[in-house]
Amino acid sequence: MQILRYETYKQNAANTEKETQLMQQNLDEQVLEIIRAVQRSGDEAAFAYTRNFDKADLSSLSVSEEEWRTAYEKVKAEQPVLFKALTEAAENIRQYQQRTKEEGFQFSPEPGIRLGQKVTPLDRVGVYVPGGKASYPSTVLMDVIPAVVAGVEQVVITTPPRSDGSIDPVVLAAAKIAGAQDVYKIGGAQAVAALAYGTESIPKTDKIVGPGNAYVARAKKWVFGDVAIDMIAGPSEICAFADHTVPASYVAADLLSQAEHAEDATSICVTTDANYAEAVQKEVDRQTSLLERADIIRESLQANGKIIICDDEDQAIALINAIAPEHLQLMGERAEEQVEKIKHAGAIFIGAYSSEPLGDYFAGPNHTLPTNGTARFSSPLGVYDFMKKSSTIYYSKERLLDYADSIITIAEAEGLSGHANAIRIRKENDNASS
Repeated sequence: MQILRYETYKQNAANTEKETQLMQQNLDEQVLEIIRAVQRSGDEAAFAYTRNFDKADLSSLSVSEEEWRTAYEKVKAEQPVLFKALTEAAENIRQYQQRTKEEGFQFSPEPGIRLGQKVTPLDRVGVYVPGGKASYPSTVLMDVIPAVVAGVEQVVITTPPRSDGSIDPVVLAAAKIAGAQDVYKIGGAQAVAALAYGTESIPKTDKIVGPGNAYVARAKKWVFGDVAIDMIAGPSEICAFADHTVPASYVAADLLSQAEHAEDATSICVTTDANYAEAVQKEVDRQTSLLERADIIRESLQANGKIIICDDEDQAIALINAIAPEHLQLMGERAEEQVEKIKHAGAIFIGAYSSEPLGDYFAGPNHTLPTNGTARFSSPLGVYDFMKKSSTIYYSKERLLDYADSIITIAEAEGLSGHANAIRIRKENDNASS
């Protein structure tokens, strides 16, 4: 894991950003071809891409009710400890998300006027659950439960099948626990296209949420506008700000917990102590060799693992806000005070014992978070992502007539005589009848 001074990191970061943009542009041609094929051919294209990419020759894209029920009962009977952990996590997520649910309101600024906001859940949502290198039942819970709490009528899941055409039973059990209605055996950009435009088997949805690989992220970007999306999620990120009061082994373990996601994951430690930086580096090397996904971790750390030494706390906080990390761990003795200085982060973990996997799996706040610096303007996935707002306006006859001239004046200033006439006709009709 590379140790860099602040100035060196800043210079390297600018070059990396340009390389990322070029890589994304190269993906677009392939992604757009997949999207257009699914639009043209529906299920036929979906089956073909699933054979090509997932090596699964399917007769149906849908998970049958029998297959789903069997998986649920299998996990419940054969993995009771895991089943209990999933149900506990689900309850924590429900409790947290229920507190974020917004309600409509009405108020009357004066007699005869009533203004308000009506909050309505979306009709149909598609949740993308990654497959491939690992199984992600936690993503099922995190992305489905907020939609269910919001009151979405139909929540469906797409996830890549295994080569034998099956879905991991734990993912299916989590889907049942979370309250999803349907699961479809399809992944990649083709799944995003199917959710955006519909096929013979898969319903068109109003919004697509959930993380995925680079193809999924670019596909979400291209279908946005035809359908809503949560965010364009990039590779996993963690940034830990620590000092000598925290065991270097804790910091190293947390950095590795993200590095094991994939070769393009980013793990950063920020500190103001050069000796501590070396201690973390040694711990990272020691612990990596002990982990099952050591090869993935080494590639991730070689490409994107950094320990950055800052001059002081202010410079470190400024750097963290510039990075706007997906996961931020404030681990030092001043962690509680530093929280108020953080402007940009997807999730903030406070203290040495609030380890990032706590948020990934159990605490309740969502683990679908803004990445690639988008925490500057984006929020974690939540109930609010599955609800929309309509403003409500009521004016009595008397109140409209009171303000008619003001409305007509503004409309005419904009050159929109039709707008002005819609108000004037009511005013003139009232004058004629009085």
